[in-house]
Amino acid sequence: MSLIEEIRAAIAERRFELSQHASDQSVARNIGAAELTDALYSGEVIEDYPDDKYGPSCLILGLTRWGRPLHVQCSYPSRPVLKIITVYEPDPDLWIALKHRKGRIG
Repeated sequence: MSLIEEIRAAIAERRFELSQHASDQSVARNIGAAELTDALYSGEVIEDYPDDKYGPSCLILGLTRWGRPLHVQCSYPSRPVLKIITVYEPDPDLWIALKHRKGRIG
C-alpha cells in the first residue's frame, strides 16, 4: 500500500487528530473538516520529510469537492494516530502548479 493509500485508510478509519497549530490554522483560514478530508482523499504527496525533527511527515496537495486546493502536512501513517500538522491554501505566487516551490532546485 502506498503512503497516500495508508493516509486515506487512516482518515477513513478516523485514526487522525489535528495538532493545536492545525486546529488554529483551520479556524483562521476557514477550512472545515469536510474540506480537510476531501483534500486528503483526493490528494497526492508532493513533498516528503522522512527526517523531520518531530517525526517523518509529508505534504499533500488535494482539492476539496468545491475545487479549493489545500496543502496538508501530516505525520506518516505508521503511527497509531495520524497527526495533521498544518493545513493551508497554497499561495500561487510561491508554488508552481501548486506542487513545486518556486525557487527550489531539485
